[in-house]
Amino acid sequence: MTTTTARTEDLAPPADPGKPAGRRDRRRVRTAAGVCGAALVVVAGTVAAVGFGDGDTPATARADLPPATATVAKTTLTQTETVDGTLGYGDTTVVKARGGTNATVTWLPAEGSTVSRGRPVYKADSDPVVLLYGSAPLYRTLEPGAEGADVKLVERNLSALGYDGFTVDDEYTSATADAVRDWQDDLGLSETGTVAPAQVVVATGRIRVTALQLALGDTANGPVLSYSGTTRTVTVHLDVDKQELAKKGIAATVELPDGTPVKGTVTSVGTVATTTGTDNQQTTTIDVTVTVADQKKLGTLDEAPVDVILQAEQRRDVLAVPVNALVALAEGGYGLQAVDGSTTRYVAVKTGMFAGNKVEVSGTGVTDGLVVGVPR
Repeated sequence: MTTTTARTEDLAPPADPGKPAGRRDRRRVRTAAGVCGAALVVVAGTVAAVGFGDGDTPATARADLPPATATVAKTTLTQTETVDGTLGYGDTTVVKARGGTNATVTWLPAEGSTVSRGRPVYKADSDPVVLLYGSAPLYRTLEPGAEGADVKLVERNLSALGYDGFTVDDEYTSATADAVRDWQDDLGLSETGTVAPAQVVVATGRIRVTALQLALGDTANGPVLSYSGTTRTVTVHLDVDKQELAKKGIAATVELPDGTPVKGTVTSVGTVATTTGTDNQQTTTIDVTVTVADQKKLGTLDEAPVDVILQAEQRRDVLAVPVNALVALAEGGYGLQAVDGSTTRYVAVKTGMFAGNKVEVSGTGVTDGLVVGVPR
């Protein structure tokens, strides 16, 4: 469910009653209490005010002084919108046994455990299938004479694991083969000097085991396990008509189930819309990912529903007052009760953005530092 915490309304200023100088009626105004959706809610009760004529508005009597005051101030107003999100480790990937052998699964990691570069993802016939970091899986057996990006991937990982004597490039040389033999010896594998696709799993970084599809003793064939990344993120299925709220790089606040706010950043915004639901009630959304830099603030939460507060709009250096400082004028529109010592006068205003309990105001006589009346 999406909730809106604030919303902009462009309320028209009061109409000029057009009274000639010297003929001014006393008019009624009502104190505005707040904003609900698009409408300004006005509390019951009236305050007598002098209408706007051709000259300056005369001051009211001391008895008309408001019970409390506030000051028109230059500030930055930010509208926010709260949407539903899910805290988790992101999408999962399935590891499938490769090679078409009848090897037996002899070791598996625990669900929830992490695997880093050079460590086994699982073992078949006691031979480790090792994790390497990269962006694409191996698709061929690498041996001396091979060239390509997959060669560089293996060499880069060997170098990161502390093996040397070769140049990290896209050429698989005899020096590369020697380093591979040393690596295979340390792993307890046959020292072939070649690397087959079935011997490694390639991922972009450390992985977290999410589920096991096979058990010890099963034949290493087909799906073995699934994994995710190790960083918890928040996924938002955002309605497409609200996609302007989510821009890559903008700040977001994640509110945990216990109400704790945690700072986050929108790190990805999907470009493919997904439609779900029935023919009579369909929802079209895009996926938005929010990343939290300080993972410790997420506690031990794994899969959990959270609220995500996105910035809908922001206006800098505008004049604003508390919403309940607005008064509804009988002539139409809204104004402020300006306080000057022991006297007051009413100033017509045009309203802009509503954010939280404040509203943007502008108009003749509305200046930074103007003291205005508010209910206590």
